Amino acid sequence: MKIVIAGPGAIGSLFASYLSKSKQEIWLLDKDKHRAEKLNQSGIHIEGVSGVWRSKVRVSANPEEIGKADLLIICVKSYDTKRVINYARPVIDAGSSVLTLQNGIGNVEIISELLRGQDVFAGITSQGANLVEPGKLRHAGFGETLIGSLDGKLTSQLRQIRQLFNEVGIPTRLSRDVKGALWSKLIINVGINALTAITRLRNGQLLEFVGTRAIMSQAVSEAAKIAKRKRIKLQFDDPLTKVEAVCSATANNISSMLADVLRKRRTEIDFINGVIVRSGESLGISVPVNCLLVDLIKTIESSYSLRIEH
Repeated sequence: MKIVIAGPGAIGSLFASYLSKSKQEIWLLDKDKHRAEKLNQSGIHIEGVSGVWRSKVRVSANPEEIGKADLLIICVKSYDTKRVINYARPVIDAGSSVLTLQNGIGNVEIISELLRGQDVFAGITSQGANLVEPGKLRHAGFGETLIGSLDGKLTSQLRQIRQLFNEVGIPTRLSRDVKGALWSKLIINVGINALTAITRLRNGQLLEFVGTRAIMSQAVSEAAKIAKRKRIKLQFDDPLTKVEAVCSATANNISSMLADVLRKRRTEIDFINGVIVRSGESLGISVPVNCLLVDLIKTIESSYSLRIEH
């Protein structure tokens, strides 16, 4: 099987490194030619919960060089989904499957619209990773990966992906309700990501302050109302308790949104809290806290050059 992972960020690099332990042909697709050349020379250095180790993965910025893939795994930021699918078209043929392991809601729909007729699968991973620099990452935490299709069918391709992931040490199981899993992860991100990016706190520190706990509670409550109205079955009965438990379990983590803000990059706010805002507007449900969080993050993104640093 030829597997192409699009996106050399933390999760893309981590999955490429684990999959490189297999006998399959693994490629990492990068949009940056110079970075791809550097990664080809240096490999990927991992340290953290899985120890200290280095992987050697083939990296290219030229999809024509890679050739047709059996499986394309999308690990880019949600706002780059359309761009990366168009960029990666040379590796896709009629028999290729696509798996998204991205944050937020809407990526499966975007990919399916662009690649009509292809098998498109959704994935949610609880593996924790932070990119220190290109080719060097911190494996912050082990976690389960869940994969499935929006129609609930468990195809032979999904079973093959599950088997391969498990063989290389990525604990993976199949789900007939991947939409519920996506929304469950969304609600966790709604409660954590924007708050950490605004306050510059690690996940666990959100629980140490009355103000952040109150805002978290309100943001999660609004998101849960949206999910209930949409008749989406969440993976937990008490959303706030789940979000607080994730904060505790990942106490030292820097969220992906905080990492983006620290690097003065665009965030995925439109695909996380923004989903709640848009859903609220269409359903006639008031979500003022999520509206506020979106506005604040958008302001931060727009004012990086004006930031007072000291």
